[in-house]
Amino acid sequence: RQFHWFSLLAGLLALLLYQRMAYPFLWVDLIYYFKLRGYRKTLQARMQKGIVTYLDCFLYQAKTNPNKPFIIFENRTLTYQVVDRRSNKFANAFRTEGSLKQRDIVALGMFNEPDFICVWLGLCKLGCEVAFLNVNIKAKSLLHCLQSCGAKTLVVGAELVQLVEEVLPALKDNMTVWVVDHTSPSEDFSSLLDKLEHVSGEPLSDPPKVDIMSNFLFIFTSGTTGLSKAARVGHLKAIMSMAFLQMCGATSDDIIYITLPLYHMSASLLGIGGCIHLGATCVLKKKFSASQFWKDCVKHNVTVVQYIGELCRYLVNHPTVPEEKAHSVRLAAGSGLRSDVWMEFVKRFGKVKIREGYGLTEASIGFLNYTDEVGAIGRASYFNKLSMPFQLLRYDPQTYEPVRTDSGRCIQAQIGEAGILVAPLTAMNQFLGYAGNNILSEKKLLRNVFKAGDVYFNTGDLLLHDYRDFLYFRDRIGDTFRWKGENVSTTEVSDVLGLLDFIQEANVYGVTIPGYEGRAGMAAIVLKPAHKLNGTKLYNHVVKTLPAYAWPWFLRIQTSLDVTETFKQQKVKLVQEGFNPDVTQDPLYFLDVSKKDYVYLTLTLYQDIVSGKTHL
Repeated sequence: RQFHWFSLLAGLLALLLYQRMAYPFLWVDLIYYFKLRGYRKTLQARMQKGIVTYLDCFLYQAKTNPNKPFIIFENRTLTYQVVDRRSNKFANAFRTEGSLKQRDIVALGMFNEPDFICVWLGLCKLGCEVAFLNVNIKAKSLLHCLQSCGAKTLVVGAELVQLVEEVLPALKDNMTVWVVDHTSPSEDFSSLLDKLEHVSGEPLSDPPKVDIMSNFLFIFTSGTTGLSKAARVGHLKAIMSMAFLQMCGATSDDIIYITLPLYHMSASLLGIGGCIHLGATCVLKKKFSASQFWKDCVKHNVTVVQYIGELCRYLVNHPTVPEEKAHSVRLAAGSGLRSDVWMEFVKRFGKVKIREGYGLTEASIGFLNYTDEVGAIGRASYFNKLSMPFQLLRYDPQTYEPVRTDSGRCIQAQIGEAGILVAPLTAMNQFLGYAGNNILSEKKLLRNVFKAGDVYFNTGDLLLHDYRDFLYFRDRIGDTFRWKGENVSTTEVSDVLGLLDFIQEANVYGVTIPGYEGRAGMAAIVLKPAHKLNGTKLYNHVVKTLPAYAWPWFLRIQTSLDVTETFKQQKVKLVQEGFNPDVTQDPLYFLDVSKKDYVYLTLTLYQDIVSGKTHL
């Protein structure tokens, strides 16, 4: 009998040893899978109590923890109850003064501040669909955004009044414009804050009923073609996004520091939404500052920070400050973190656990690296595919289109080979499309992928699945690249450059620079006959018409542009050659902000940029 127990024990040990060697991440995968299932059960239980939407979650916290600090901003602290009452005031003011009602579309353009959240929640209480505007956009883009989402009401912070004044003539009388201020700059604007003094802070007597499958928000994503697109974000997607911080390991006792702009999904749904879901406290910053970051963390006892890769790079490149070792931050959650910055971040800033994820505005497909493996965005284990089905497809490197067999079906990418990430459309993974653009919405869908009639959402991202079941982000495909944490549309930048009288054609693409996240903008340009490059004029034009993250930092002057057989601009070779004067005979130029000009790119200047001596 003793022998029997001994052999059983030996067998179990051998099995454990085999598991450790063959499936080292089995237990963490299993734990994460049950955690995810647990969240879904919590969600279902809450839904049975009538807590269905993002707003319902907030109201639940305001009722359960009224006096808990929700937002700390500069030297102000607002509890859940204070934000609830203030958002009631906004809702009542909009209803009485602006006669807003359910399903009205309202565009919101504000920098990070508590009233962004209060105005937004107030509009939610009326059942309005809010469209978040990027505060860096220029007049032409603003006009496009308002037209594409169909907003008839615009609410802006005082800092954006000047931008709105530029587009007022084009808006005619179809737009009601509110400014979040006590006074209005002209009769074209209605002031909002003075109206709050005369309205009640009580909840609306007849709150609208909401269909969970309907649209909640519009968030603008950079178009792969032309200007940004208004992605519809459904209530279901919003409520699923709120789990992010909990899945990363945050709790209701955490103090969460958010420096990302609220008009992005990361801050509004994952960050603020994550805080609301947990009933945690958020320290909100108007704008990210590398010099203030750790000082703020110490001052407010921050325990969790939200990042994008670019933010971490700024921090590791910043000179040492005493606070960077004195803080209590235990968790950093976000996306887009490069391996080298990741390792430097952990080494320099103490025991901070990194939780790197991947997500999209348009669809619910997302990953989270819940291990300590550096560089990965998530796992592709059996359990993960159960809860979030997806595929990586083999693609043609010239066209970036999925490769299809003779029978017209797509082919899965092999382990260790980058492929296009696609996800089947299901009730849980909706794609509600882009407002006002059915053609672009249809372009994001792949049909008859593995069998007749199936439909997959095409993320336009290249991912790699390695032999240990880790997933790595490789690149964006097609006509978009990321720089400074923003998506840049190459078509939009090309169109802007084409407006200059000396430019005949422009082909815009992104190039990598050692030590930088993403890709910097570069343009191959053909000058009009008998015209010279006017660097100063180009600099002034770019600064006036494009946000800083979309500026082309490098120019390559060509006699003609390379095009494909179908006359599409050829970018692959240009991207590979980059901005190295040794690789091409074409004249190269660099945007020198201090000289307000495009200057000739010499080999010395090239080496200074690559070594980090000259900053972009």
